[in-house]
Amino acid sequence: MERLWAPWRIKYIREVVPIKKPKKCIFCDAVSSQDLREKLVLFKSKKAFVMLNLFPYNSGHLMVAPIRHIANLEDLLEDEEVELWRLVRLSVKLLKIALKPDGFNIGINLGRVAGAGVEDHLHVHIVPRWCGDTNFMPVIGNTKVIPEAIYDTYDFLVKYVPQVFKSKEK
Repeated sequence: MERLWAPWRIKYIREVVPIKKPKKCIFCDAVSSQDLREKLVLFKSKKAFVMLNLFPYNSGHLMVAPIRHIANLEDLLEDEEVELWRLVRLSVKLLKIALKPDGFNIGINLGRVAGAGVEDHLHVHIVPRWCGDTNFMPVIGNTKVIPEAIYDTYDFLVKYVPQVFKSKEK
């Protein structure tokens, strides 16, 4: 039998998979951190921010969230809504420039039953996709292979942030 070692997944298995409320919101914790790299935050504006998913579906899996701790779309203020979607658009642009994917899955899971791992802080997933990025591993082995370490992905993407995320865009 072949073995695929993915030791970084144990944190997800132990801390995220069991249905339990985390002690603190991962999004609020990330955006308020002094060390944005440690928390995988690529960009932060006054109303929203972009971060890498620590447990990605694919390399470059980003999440965009409002800074304010809210769970529902209808609770977004108009300026938060505009900024959230502006950052989603710019995140797609960032990934197109840096990683050159063939397509994207972009979505929001509202509530645990809808697949939300974090139910109480609204966030948008942006998953870059490439032709052939699914193979036998997820289908037969129920295992997704991520070919790059998360902080290597962060260090690569953050170099493109200044050219994509301009403070005032027309």
